[in-house]
Amino acid sequence: MSSEQSPLAPETADPAAVGPRPRRLTYAAALTGLEGLALVVGGLWILVLGIAGDPDDRRQAVTGGVTLMVLALLPLLATRGLLGRRSWSRGPAVITQIMALPVAYNLLQADSMAIPAGIALAVVAVAALVLLVNGETTRALGIRGPGNTGK
Repeated sequence: MSSEQSPLAPETADPAAVGPRPRRLTYAAALTGLEGLALVVGGLWILVLGIAGDPDDRRQAVTGGVTLMVLALLPLLATRGLLGRRSWSRGPAVITQIMALPVAYNLLQADSMAIPAGIALAVVAVAALVLLVNGETTRALGIRGPGNTGK
């Protein structure tokens, strides 16, 4: 079995991955990573308040904090994949942005200081979606459109 056929062989360089990484791909990765970091910080904040503070339900606060930190893995892994030009990474990154839009909408419906956070989240999610579906980004990740098998 040659190294090309070996399932353990490292990925071969994609022809689209030659050259510098497009700025749009870098910006999409940065926005996705920013969302992941925000989830980690939010999860840690809830976890610390749940442990050190006086929450109504300590177990619920700890569970919420841990859940947010686990959810942060999706955008953080997608960020790493986008920076490494892995085609699989666009899916989790797009899913992260789609999940962020209803959260932004709910923050905008609140009658509190959450409105600026909702605006910021909506802007980041829409901008990241536009960057992720851009043709330059798609080519840089080596993603072909339907019917383009490249045979």
